[in-house]
Amino acid sequence: MRDAVIVQAVRTPIGKGKPGGGLSGIHPVDLLAHTLRALIERSGVDPSLVDDVIGGCVDQVGEQAMNTTRNAWLAAGFPESVPAVTVDRQCGSSQQAVHFAAQGVMSGAYDLVVACGVESMSRVPMWSNVPAGADPFGPALVGQHAGRFPEGLVPQGISAELIAAKWSLSRERLDEFSAGSHRKAAASSFAAELAPVAGLDRDESVRPSTTPEILAGLRPAFADPGHAERFPQIDWSVTAGNSSPINDGAAAVLITTSETAARLGLRPLARLHSFAVVGSDPILMLTGVIPATEKVLRRAGLSLADIDLFEVNEAFASVVLAWLQETGADPAKVNVKGGAIALGHPLGASGARIATTLVHAMAERGARYALQTMCEAGGLANALILERP
Repeated sequence: MRDAVIVQAVRTPIGKGKPGGGLSGIHPVDLLAHTLRALIERSGVDPSLVDDVIGGCVDQVGEQAMNTTRNAWLAAGFPESVPAVTVDRQCGSSQQAVHFAAQGVMSGAYDLVVACGVESMSRVPMWSNVPAGADPFGPALVGQHAGRFPEGLVPQGISAELIAAKWSLSRERLDEFSAGSHRKAAASSFAAELAPVAGLDRDESVRPSTTPEILAGLRPAFADPGHAERFPQIDWSVTAGNSSPINDGAAAVLITTSETAARLGLRPLARLHSFAVVGSDPILMLTGVIPATEKVLRRAGLSLADIDLFEVNEAFASVVLAWLQETGADPAKVNVKGGAIALGHPLGASGARIATTLVHAMAERGARYALQTMCEAGGLANALILERP
């Protein structure tokens, strides 16, 4: 059976997703185009050899509409003969792009493929694709869950609070974890994976001076009077400080077979070993990382102890802490260079960004196996195991 390997991985620095942020002046198409150019230049491959470009993007509207991935490939000045597609699996969109790309290579459909992602949350704010008054769920889906909460479905912030309540995660634990993310990110070098752009050469959201005491001063983000009455089990511990921020960024990886890599003179950074995707409770929509981890380990024939590094997307601190509690993984192996709480979470780019950071961390630390998993809106999660050659 053919294998699939990552031979190059690159990302932009992550900018603050607001007017005046370091990448806010760059159109998302141009932001992804910059990353694609860096990927091709660093690999040295002829872009006409690429069979497909698969990109993730969540809010596919406005400047991110009309197949952003295809537009970015053309904007980069690459051959129009190379096709491209944009996928949406919410926060895991570009991790799903990595899965699709690798599975296409392993099946023989592709020999060389780019998986990538972009999100410009400063220019296309979250929920821009849901006009005021529109209902993206429909009465049947909402009605299925109306017995649990009057609203039926709930926003992700409420899900994060429900997770904290279910796993008895205190505000102090959430803040301590979050401060640790900033501390690890500030102590790490990302030079090997970054493609600086617009004068930005670092991740803007990292705050080296952040402490649990500072974070303790932030007010809960979702504790309005109406919510407090409807959810009496919640202690209201989720804040802007123990959640991922709003960001801009792009990332891309180049995937091929070991055989093609040798023929093109490319060095594999990691083999894409095993994949899993799961559905989970759409109310506790962020807990899918737990069964996804179990599923991908089972498929790989590996145990938790075999994994040297873990990346669990820090959408909220409560997600990672619940995952740690359920799996029993060693916290010292998790998000060793910090996670989304510090580095940022440009939605459609985050899966490819995490994969990029992970393959470089594997090389730096001599890790053999690494596992990446991401929670996604609607009760979904992807998981991926990488093996270092």
